[in-house]
Amino acid sequence: MKTALITGASRGIGRACAELFAENGYAIAVCCNESVAEAEDLCENLKKLGHTAHILRGDVSNSAEASALVHEAEMLMGKIDTVVTCAGISAFSLATETGDDDWDRLLSVNLSGTFYVIRAALKGMISRISGSIVTVSSIWGVYGASCESAYSASKAGVIGLTQALAKEVGPSGVRVNCVAPGFIDTDMNSGVSAEACAEFFERTALLRGGSAREAAKAIYFLASEDSSYITGQTLRVDGGYLF
Repeated sequence: MKTALITGASRGIGRACAELFAENGYAIAVCCNESVAEAEDLCENLKKLGHTAHILRGDVSNSAEASALVHEAEMLMGKIDTVVTCAGISAFSLATETGDDDWDRLLSVNLSGTFYVIRAALKGMISRISGSIVTVSSIWGVYGASCESAYSASKAGVIGLTQALAKEVGPSGVRVNCVAPGFIDTDMNSGVSAEACAEFFERTALLRGGSAREAAKAIYFLASEDSSYITGQTLRVDGGYLF
């Protein structure tokens, strides 16, 4: 049985990924930090449908906890075939009003957390000469967003990390790709006003936002053997956002 470790799996894109990968026969390590109730609900639903799912709790921004998550997943599932790094946080503020703690927290979760989890998982993948990693950035990691300098910087870092790792571990049979979603209907975007949404959609070729399931399908494609000759790429899942 194929296995997948998915961070930030209790909600949003991560949850949609857990459901989609399970539907395709994967055993899932559902990783969460604070959203334990949501993770328990997800695992219970997956198990009712006959899927294999395990809840793992830890803060990916902490190197030791990230490594422990990976180790526990390997103990429970035997191996990790795929890693999907959906754990992330956002913030909206002027650069001049972004405090040191806010800056550090965003980079710690979004960028360092991604690195810590991947670093721990790579040891097993390299030894098996097999593995697929999909990171989650954002179109703001590609273009940058006003009043989201810390978030944009962290997500740009994820893209750079993806490209560097793809070159480094490609000879070991491990692929590393990235998905950069646009406006996706998740809890993270629930506070965006209707006016802001409408303005964003007007600059999107499809004139709408995307669903978590649509983002998950792109992630699954990059993780699966259907993309076996693709690595180091960033796939924008943004409905044709017109910068």
